[in-house]
Amino acid sequence: MFDVEIILRIVIAFILGGAIGLERQWRHRTAGLRTNTLVSVGSALFVILSIKISGDTSPSRIASQIVSGIGFLGAGVIMKEGFTVRGLNTAATLWCSAAVGSLSGMGLWDIALVGTVVVVLAHISLRPIANYMNMRPVKMDYATTTYDIKIICQRSALDIIRIAVTEILNKSKFQMKSLKSTQEGPEETVEVHAEVFIYGKHVFMLENIIRQISEQENVLSVSWEIIDKNDD
Repeated sequence: MFDVEIILRIVIAFILGGAIGLERQWRHRTAGLRTNTLVSVGSALFVILSIKISGDTSPSRIASQIVSGIGFLGAGVIMKEGFTVRGLNTAATLWCSAAVGSLSGMGLWDIALVGTVVVVLAHISLRPIANYMNMRPVKMDYATTTYDIKIICQRSALDIIRIAVTEILNKSKFQMKSLKSTQEGPEETVEVHAEVFIYGKHVFMLENIIRQISEQENVLSVSWEIIDKNDD
């Protein structure tokens, strides 16, 4: 005989997971209607399984394993495009769908329903607020600007130039992220690239550093460019 209550738990997990996934599908996200529904139903099934199995199998132990498993699934929807990370909200939603499914599997339907409403409202109501805050102009002092300083010098003086550049930058407010050398032009010259960052956009301070580097012996040319501007 079928257990009506167990079937009802699975159906509720299906409905609530689908409700969360519907909002994600509407916005054409990677994990949409089907993914969130399956995560919710699957979590419910695992919890029900732990309840039905006799022995020392605790539902809380199964729930902890579900959380770990969803972590791997969520990592699959997170993508990095240049300096932008996408999919974090989708991964968090999958985590919430698993929680809703687990609650449904335990028969805690009221909490599962409230959780579903809160998750959907978070996506719908908080999005305009987040967009508004992202569109606000950022005070320059709180923006991190990353520069690439390009130095062309004689190959024979490479080690000396690298040491000099490091000492000059250490005395400034700039923080050095990397210092690398590449062979791009004639064999007797070499390019040194120093990637540095600072809070704000201190062009005059940077020009002073460029002047100090250009005054070093065996330096043929020095230039700089902005490669990233990020808001902390």
